[in-house]
Amino acid sequence: MIRSDVQTSPTPIQAAGARIPAHQHVYQQLRSQILFGDLAPGQPVTIQGLITALGAGMTPVREALRRLIAEGALIHQGNRRVSVPVLSPEGVEELGFMRKTLEAELARRATMRMTKDTLETLKQIDDALNEAILRGDIGEYLTQNYLFHSKIYRCADAPIMAETVDRLWLRFGPSLRVVCGRFGTSNLPDKHADLLDAFRANNPDAAAQAMAEDVSQGIRQIQASV
Repeated sequence: MIRSDVQTSPTPIQAAGARIPAHQHVYQQLRSQILFGDLAPGQPVTIQGLITALGAGMTPVREALRRLIAEGALIHQGNRRVSVPVLSPEGVEELGFMRKTLEAELARRATMRMTKDTLETLKQIDDALNEAILRGDIGEYLTQNYLFHSKIYRCADAPIMAETVDRLWLRFGPSLRVVCGRFGTSNLPDKHADLLDAFRANNPDAAAQAMAEDVSQGIRQIQASV
């Protein structure tokens, strides 16, 4: 399944009526597939297969692949094939440390910049996430979970950290999809309610702690599966 409904990376401001360049459109589609686990870790994909699936030309597909390989989201497999990297136990541990450190700080900063409108949007996203868990809808759960976190990162107004974290999600997302596929959504606890409470109370330390615990839960689930 190719997703095109979720914006996973910022695009330059376009002039009125201007179209997104083909290579950027392909990049966004592929990035979304990786982020939400539509491309499984270790699953080889041919360049020609991507061209056919995306209905795109060779040049934009190659450019998108070049960017995603540079970001660590894909690796060369030879014979004109690429794949999502398979996380090692050491990689999961390193990823967990980086995510907890950066995302806790982003939550802390977001607390000090939180508005009623942003808080209400976060509540709506989390409600949609909880509904997806009840339905067992893995794809919707992953989408809403990403949107929830992304909204916090944008609110933090720390673009360098936010961009770094977004790249870390490209390493984390595919493995989370594997975990959800094995165990479903019933065992997916999160700390979103604690995060929302911390934001309402304007408590940066509590928000940082809740975010760190939320990340740790996801990392532990992946560690149990690698």
